Amino acid sequence: MHDMNTSPTNADGIEEQVANLLSDLAATQGELLDLLGRKRQMIASRDRQGLNALQAEEAKLADRLMGCHQRRQALLAGAASRGLPGDSLQALAASLPREERQRLAPGIADARRRARLVQHQSLTNWVLVQRTLLHLSQMIEIIATGGQMRPTYGDSASPRAGGAFVDQAV
Repeated sequence: MHDMNTSPTNADGIEEQVANLLSDLAATQGELLDLLGRKRQMIASRDRQGLNALQAEEAKLADRLMGCHQRRQALLAGAASRGLPGDSLQALAASLPREERQRLAPGIADARRRARLVQHQSLTNWVLVQRTLLHLSQMIEIIATGGQMRPTYGDSASPRAGGAFVDQAV
């Protein structure tokens, strides 16, 4: 039985492939956002053991994201070989019949929104780590110099050039 509303692109399963990819991507992005939130809390609370425990989960999510990316690339290459847009999922979906396009549009918009959230959360975690490193660097400098900062310019032969914790005063 052949449906009159079935287009060649629908028969090829493009819509279903895109929908499945978007579903897998949504689940992976959701799990990644959860992981990034937990990671931020662990960074802030200096939970090294917790951070180390997240590494395996991060690796699995990275593999899943790579798999989604590879599926996306293959899907777009296949679409391009059929004369359909192959530069983005949004362009591909826009080339589909109206009903299919409308079913896919919310998933594409959600994937873009989650991608921006992942970028934002990753940047937030990066800034938090950078500030922690800066703080630790300053603490090490204070320990190494005994709290006495050496002048940047001028006479470098200050009487307390060594650190109180590193060098023993004579």
